[in-house]
Amino acid sequence: MRKERSAGGLVVRGDRVLMVQVRNLQGEVVWTFPKGHLEAGEGARQAALREVAEETGWDCRIRARLSTARYRFLREGRKVSKKVDWFLMAPLRKVGSRDASEILAVRWAGLDGAARRLRYPSDFALLAAFRGRRAA
Repeated sequence: MRKERSAGGLVVRGDRVLMVQVRNLQGEVVWTFPKGHLEAGEGARQAALREVAEETGWDCRIRARLSTARYRFLREGRKVSKKVDWFLMAPLRKVGSRDASEILAVRWAGLDGAARRLRYPSDFALLAAFRGRRAA
């Protein structure tokens, strides 16, 4: 089984979160949160900040580690085990635009609106971790 490691950010501005629209491995259009693979020699924090900037055009700062997701899926008939480190982020400034080769759209959504758009269990868990942190 192939192992992959990614990192991403739940970017929060007020009561809104930053979401990206992508095409998944099945070709379906879905809303999710920005994330991507770690590059050689890169740590999870660095990768998360880079991926958020590349995918959304937002330069951010990390406020805290939020959660780690682990899941498995098939890519081209091969099993993949994936680990994603998620960080709570605050936007600093808009520095560019979305990566048009991967990202169909970027939008800010309220927590309830974000929850209605999500499809993946790991994304629901990430949003729940954030809500739990806010309530504490």
